[in-house]
Amino acid sequence: MRKLTRAMFGVVLAAPMTLGVTTAAHAEQAPGCSSTVQIGSTAYINISGQTFASVKQFKGCGKNYGYLYVWQGYRDTHSNWDACISIATVQSDGTRLLEDLSCPGKVVEAWSRGAATLDQCTVAVGWYPDVANAATDVRC
Repeated sequence: MRKLTRAMFGVVLAAPMTLGVTTAAHAEQAPGCSSTVQIGSTAYINISGQTFASVKQFKGCGKNYGYLYVWQGYRDTHSNWDACISIATVQSDGTRLLEDLSCPGKVVEAWSRGAATLDQCTVAVGWYPDVANAATDVRC
């Protein structure tokens, strides 16, 4: 478990930006779990006015999963990027603790490992390290 700090992911996580942008991120099941369902909103990571990725939270098989999908438009115009995804628990004081961090690097889609946090308040957090980030709405 890692503490999510402002230094790591910026002020954006305190008030995650979710935009009314439509997209078809194609995830429906987490690796190792054939029955997942999205919970909460979809968040969008934007870099210099362009959508980098969608971030979603799923539940299934007794766990919460974070999912990140790098948009085709970003992939078409950039040759390099890094992607990270995690579930974070939200503490009563607002502190967010990473539960199952996954940073696979330059990928089109990424799943977190799955966190046994269905009985806690959680968000999915996605980011391009040292560039931009976004988090879904809090689900309890």
